[in-house]
Amino acid sequence: MPADTLAPTTDRTPDSQHLRLYSLFRLGASGMLFGSQLWPYFRNAPTEPSFSFWLLLIFFLYAIAVSVSFESLQCKRGLALKVQTSLDIVFIVGMMHFLPGNQSGIGLLLIINIIFAGLISDGRFALFYAAIATIGILLENTFQVIHRNLPLNDYSNAVLLSLSCFATAWLAQTLTARMQTSETLATQRGQDIEYLAKTNALITQEMPNGVLVIDQHQQLKHYNQQACNLLGLEEDMMQAAVQLRTPLAQLMPAVIQLLQSSPASKLTAADAIKLSINNRDLGIRFHAISENIDNGVVIFIEDWSQIQTQAHQVKLAALGRLTANIAHEIRNPLSAISHATQLMQEDTQQPGTQRMLQIISDNVQRLDQIIKDVLELNRRDRTNQEQLNINHFVQEFYQQFGAVEKIDLAHFTLDLPAKESTIVFDRRHINQILWNLCKNGWRHSQQHAKSLQLKVLGDKSGQFIHITIKDDGSGIDPKIQPHLFEPFMTTEKTGTGLGLFIARELAEANGAKLNYISSANGTQFSLTVKKAIV
Repeated sequence: MPADTLAPTTDRTPDSQHLRLYSLFRLGASGMLFGSQLWPYFRNAPTEPSFSFWLLLIFFLYAIAVSVSFESLQCKRGLALKVQTSLDIVFIVGMMHFLPGNQSGIGLLLIINIIFAGLISDGRFALFYAAIATIGILLENTFQVIHRNLPLNDYSNAVLLSLSCFATAWLAQTLTARMQTSETLATQRGQDIEYLAKTNALITQEMPNGVLVIDQHQQLKHYNQQACNLLGLEEDMMQAAVQLRTPLAQLMPAVIQLLQSSPASKLTAADAIKLSINNRDLGIRFHAISENIDNGVVIFIEDWSQIQTQAHQVKLAALGRLTANIAHEIRNPLSAISHATQLMQEDTQQPGTQRMLQIISDNVQRLDQIIKDVLELNRRDRTNQEQLNINHFVQEFYQQFGAVEKIDLAHFTLDLPAKESTIVFDRRHINQILWNLCKNGWRHSQQHAKSLQLKVLGDKSGQFIHITIKDDGSGIDPKIQPHLFEPFMTTEKTGTGLGLFIARELAEANGAKLNYISSANGTQFSLTVKKAIV
């Protein structure tokens, strides 16, 4: 809750509107009373002014002075207001005394005075002013009884007027309290609505989809930046359309035609309707703001290519689960075939049979490798990332790869930077990526001194690490390069075509990028990884 709503009520500034009305009431009442005393002097011969005349003149001049200095009297603590109200009560009681026969009429001014004072002081001092007025009324009436020998039953008018002052003060205090409660509640609700409006605007602007809101007259009420981008419209044009309440039919007639032609069931459907606008395929979804379309519609605009991509990803995910299940089912009979082939190779000595069994064994191993690659591909999102010292890791990989693949270290060189760096990566994934790239590089190289080079480099910004694998082969055929990272793309008779595809997928799963540069002098693959924040 904002701090101003928690501030003490004693520090609140009086309502300027009520203060202005109070000043005008004081000025008008004093002017009329003074005029009533001044009028006989214009009709009859001038006589010496009475004391009541001077009293009303002072009251009138006081009212003028307060009205002129209205702005300066609006202080927070209201001391000037309390003095003004008390003086008003004193003047009115004085007029009741010096204008005999008019006590009841002038006494009504006290009630009006208490009402204004209660409204301006938020009802907190209404009973205080009523008490001052009551004391003044009773004192004035007592003076009349003592000095003018009036009967004691004349106290009835004074008592009734005093009770009216207290009743009016209590009523003003009660109504003011209720008004303050309603005002506080309305202020809080207004702040909540403003907060929600800002939150909704922020969410709408950050949405990846375009949003248009039209009212019952199909006039544009709201939009976001993404809608401008997808529809190819300028933001200035959209702002002018909102301010001028331009019908959407003038901006995008195709969208309105689609809305009018869509059945009522489409207004709550989750599926988008394809629509071409400015040579761009968009997905349009309508949602009625309420059950009745006449109250307005929210229009969601999506890039149709993204919809297709999402649908393709869903299909790929389902296909991945299917292939994983099939791979598990194939492995069992494949293991049986491999075991039976090994037994037959041990029992037979005929060269022709041995050759046929070796062909079976080679293809079984190839199928088993394809199954391993497919299963690994389905685990690409199951990363177990950890902080790795890149120099230590690459050094261990270099020694292990040379020993397993039986490569002379003179043919396979390693270059590490002097400064050590740390990255965040899945150890198993980066090992598989480097192993696949180094194995491909060695297979396509000339396989002599320094044919395969493994380097770790830093970039100029100091934020990334580049791990490069370079060979001295004949390069990648330009016809193959556009399809290099596609699955099952291979130039080897015994290859599965999944190595580079899986390497790129595993790199992206860890937030890295895999690029390559190929020429007639060889090919270089580069794995770019962001440094870890230590």
